[in-house]
Amino acid sequence: MHFCCINIPVLLRWGNQNEGYMHKNGLLMLEDGTVLWGESVGVDGFFVGEVIFNTSMTGYQEILSDPSYAGQIINFTYPHIGNVGMNCDDMESHRLWPGGVVMKELSKTPSNWRATTDLQSSLKSQSVIAISGVDTRKLTHILREKGALNACIMGGSVDPEFALTQARGFSGLKDKDLAAEVSCPNPYLWKGNKASSAFHVVVIDFGVKNSILQNLLDSGCHLTIVPAQFSAQEILKLKPHGVFLSNGPGDPAACGYAIETIQLLLEAEIPLFGICLGHQLLALASCAKTLKMKNGHHGANHPIQEIATGRVFISSQNHGFVVDEKNLPSCLDITHRSLFDGTIAGLMRKDKPAFSFQGHPEASPGPHELQILFKQFMTLMEHSYAKTY
Repeated sequence: MHFCCINIPVLLRWGNQNEGYMHKNGLLMLEDGTVLWGESVGVDGFFVGEVIFNTSMTGYQEILSDPSYAGQIINFTYPHIGNVGMNCDDMESHRLWPGGVVMKELSKTPSNWRATTDLQSSLKSQSVIAISGVDTRKLTHILREKGALNACIMGGSVDPEFALTQARGFSGLKDKDLAAEVSCPNPYLWKGNKASSAFHVVVIDFGVKNSILQNLLDSGCHLTIVPAQFSAQEILKLKPHGVFLSNGPGDPAACGYAIETIQLLLEAEIPLFGICLGHQLLALASCAKTLKMKNGHHGANHPIQEIATGRVFISSQNHGFVVDEKNLPSCLDITHRSLFDGTIAGLMRKDKPAFSFQGHPEASPGPHELQILFKQFMTLMEHSYAKTY
């Protein structure tokens, strides 16, 4: 498998083991001065980013290969990570994206017939800083109380004072456009496309996952995936029946090029479906605003209520920004809400064929209850096609 690197804020420092900390060769330093020690199980060096916690009990490979985690350090709340190893089929993209990984216990010997390698080998081969043996429960409690924090994770040569300086010097993810960094460099067709597919969908890649593309394919679409900075004019030349706005990392408000593109696509009456970052971008293109959350939603057990019916779905979530409900423009209707904190989880344009969802209906990992949203997108394209022809 081929892996490549992106230009995200990564800092590496090499050197001999600090003699004062020979008993521990890995640490996580939070910006508030909290230090958690562990065993380095990735590459030597350090990474500075935002640390978040993910509550999923399964699917660590899918989580690690999700581009939405670029620029972040993942704290897994599930205590045993790596037990089923790694394989090519379950990768959500072509590489692992987090700059750092924190675990209670790393399983170094996988026990699954589908495994082709172990997690530690994958972490090392892709230059990910990772530490095991950490009190992840303590870390999660800190993050729940104080919110997502900037941190420095170190492996090999550890220097607490240096790590604290780096953690406090990190500017955070607000105002950072990481979508352009993780996006594909050129347009491409998705594998398995069939000429008999009912609709041609252009997917704007802000950090799209393979399982999302497979869900669209299984729904009856053939797909053209285009870079995040592809213009509306270039998209319209492809004559799509609909446009899908994918998930991705970073601050949606920093993606001005995408907001402009979506506004032009709305004017062209092209059916749009956005998820995660795509949901936030559709809201911004509709004159709404987004906010950085104190605690983002990262897990596979989040209850979401559909406003129209009152029906509750269990969903997979991964986002640190949210659409601000204050002064929400009149052109938007709220379709779903989070039952954890009441934040907006779904939107629909009243005047345009466009809707969005804050979570991950492809749910990889997670429950599949909200895959009905892909059918909703198909219905929207059918209605639009019937009006046109």
